[in-house]
Amino acid sequence: MPTITPSLWFDNNLEDAAEFYTSVFPNSYVEGYTRYTEVGPGEPGSVAFGSFVLDGVRFIGLNGGPVFTFDEAVSFTVDCKDQDEVDYYWNRLVDGGTESECGWLKDRFGLSWQIVPARLMELVNDPDPARAAAATKAMHGMSKIIIADLEQAVAQV
Repeated sequence: MPTITPSLWFDNNLEDAAEFYTSVFPNSYVEGYTRYTEVGPGEPGSVAFGSFVLDGVRFIGLNGGPVFTFDEAVSFTVDCKDQDEVDYYWNRLVDGGTESECGWLKDRFGLSWQIVPARLMELVNDPDPARAAAATKAMHGMSKIIIADLEQAVAQV
């Protein structure tokens, strides 16, 4: 089976992004960079592209400049076991970025992330339609997902 590797286009800040992401996720590291030579098209010695691994998932990055930018059409989901994990990943990834809604954020590089606790998925898929609706409605009122607030909304049904 072929390997599928996400490839990300950065605005000439791939090294900063790779260092940041590998500091956030456990078991992560930069594999290496390929630099431009005198042949170009970039400044000789500057990073053209590289690869890094985030908790076992390999990514390729390209320093392509401002021609293309990230948007919400593509995001990465971080599945979290509990509120401590949600808080950790949310706080680290949103630092220098922007909060959105329903567990979404954009990091300082403009990449979108969904920080999703397992309990959210359990509650919005509750077999009781009223409980599932209450959890869904509560989620829609949140930026970062707060499990206790979801639990409270469901308990009121």
